[in-house]
Amino acid sequence: MYNFLSSLVWKFRGVPKVLWMSRNSVRGGSLDLGARGSSLFGSLSFLNRVPVVASTFKRVVPKLCLPAACFMVQVAYAQPLLPTPQAPSIARVAASQMNLNVQIRDLCFVLGARDNQLVGYGIVSGLAGDGDKDPDFTLQAVANMLERFGLTLPPSALTSKNIAAVILTADIPPFVRSGSRIDVHVSAMGDARSLNGAILARTPLLGPNGEIYAVAQGPVAVGGFIGGIPGPGGASIQKNHPTSGQIIRGALVEKEIPVSFVRENKVELIMRQPDFVNAQSVAQTVNREVGALPLIHKITAPALAINASTIQVRIPDDYAEDPVRYLAFIEQLMVSVNTPARVVLNERTGTIVATSRVAVSSCAVAHGNIIVNIAQGYDITQPQVPLAGGAPIIAPSADIVINEGEGMLTPFRGMPTVQDVASSLNALGVTPRDMMAIFQAMKQAGALQAELILR
Repeated sequence: MYNFLSSLVWKFRGVPKVLWMSRNSVRGGSLDLGARGSSLFGSLSFLNRVPVVASTFKRVVPKLCLPAACFMVQVAYAQPLLPTPQAPSIARVAASQMNLNVQIRDLCFVLGARDNQLVGYGIVSGLAGDGDKDPDFTLQAVANMLERFGLTLPPSALTSKNIAAVILTADIPPFVRSGSRIDVHVSAMGDARSLNGAILARTPLLGPNGEIYAVAQGPVAVGGFIGGIPGPGGASIQKNHPTSGQIIRGALVEKEIPVSFVRENKVELIMRQPDFVNAQSVAQTVNREVGALPLIHKITAPALAINASTIQVRIPDDYAEDPVRYLAFIEQLMVSVNTPARVVLNERTGTIVATSRVAVSSCAVAHGNIIVNIAQGYDITQPQVPLAGGAPIIAPSADIVINEGEGMLTPFRGMPTVQDVASSLNALGVTPRDMMAIFQAMKQAGALQAELILR
C-alpha cells in the first residue's frame, strides 16, 4: 500500500505546479507556462486590449483547470472495460433448448410430507349372480357381518351368489384432516366374475401400525364389463378388467396422521428422480432467488445439495414463524432440468421411449427379417391290402418354410438428437421389435451414447 501511494504521488508531482503557474499567469495577464517562448495563449494578445473579454477569461479559466486535472487523474487510473459479452454459440443454444424449465415442486417433495398407504378387507353385494362361488373366507366374512347385526348363522347356511370378498387399498395424503374424503380402489379377492353393480359395505381401512385411519363405503365404479355364457360351449366378451374398480371419495378420514417437515429451522427437499446435476441446479436457483429477497437476516447460501437426492434448505429468521410461505416461494421457482440420455425398451408390449439427449455415433446397420411359416396338415395312410379289413391311418404333419428377407448395409452418420435417430430408423422400414434389436446391437458396438434399459 505504501509503495502504491508513493508511485501515485511521484507520477502526479507536477500537477500542483501546473495549477499554481496557471493561476499566476491568469492573474498576471498572460498564460506563460514557464517555458521560454512557449506562450499557450500568445496569439490571444487582444485579450489585454479588450477589458470585457479579459475579465471574463480571468474568471472562467481558474474554474476549469482543477476539473481538467481531476479528469486526467481519472483517465490515468481508470479500470479497464469489461469484455463485450459474446453471442452464444449454436451448440450452446441447442443444448439450452434441450433442457426443460419446470417448477421445483415438480422435481422435489418435502421430507416428512409424504403419503401413507391403507388397506382393508370387505364385502360387496348386488352382483346379480356374478359373485363368489361359496369360498369359505367369503361365507365366514358374511357370517361375521350378520352377527354384528344380531343374526347368528353358521357359514354353511349361507350362499355367496350375489356377494364377493374384496380387498381395498387407498393412499392418504399428508396434512389431511379428520372428515376429509379420499379415493379407494376395490378388487375382487375370490372367484367373482364381475363387480358391476357392486355396493361396498362399511369397511375400516388400516395403517401399517394396525390402527384405523379411514372408513370406506359406497357403490363401486367398474371400468370394464363381461357378457355372454360362461363355461364349455359358451361364448363371452370382455373389455378391460371387470373385477376391479374404485370409489371416488369413498373413504372418510377418521384419524389424522401427524406431519413434521421443519427440523432445526431447516427443511429437506427430496428429488423424485435422483440426479447430481438437477440437485445442484435446484440449490443454485434457491440461493440466487432467496439472496435477492429483501430480508433483514440474510443467509449467504441457504440451500446445499447434500447428495443426488437431498437438498437441505435453511429457513431465514424472517420466515421462522411462517415456513409455509417460504416453502411456497421456493416450490414455485423455475429450474432447468437436465434429462439424461436414456432408451427404455419394453419387449412385452413393443414400446420404445427415448429421451431428447440420445445420440448415435457413426455406424452401419444391416437388419434382415426372418419369417417362419408353419403349415399344419394331416397325412392319410391306406392299408396295403385293401380287403384285409384295415382302417386308414391319419397322422399329423407340419411343413416349415423359412424366408429370410434381403438386408442392406446402411451407413448412418453421426446423429446428435433423438429426431435424427428416429428418422434414420424409420427410413429402414423396420418394426418396433426390430428397432429393439438394433438398439441393443448399437449399444454393444459402442455407437449408442445413452443408457439402455430393458423391461
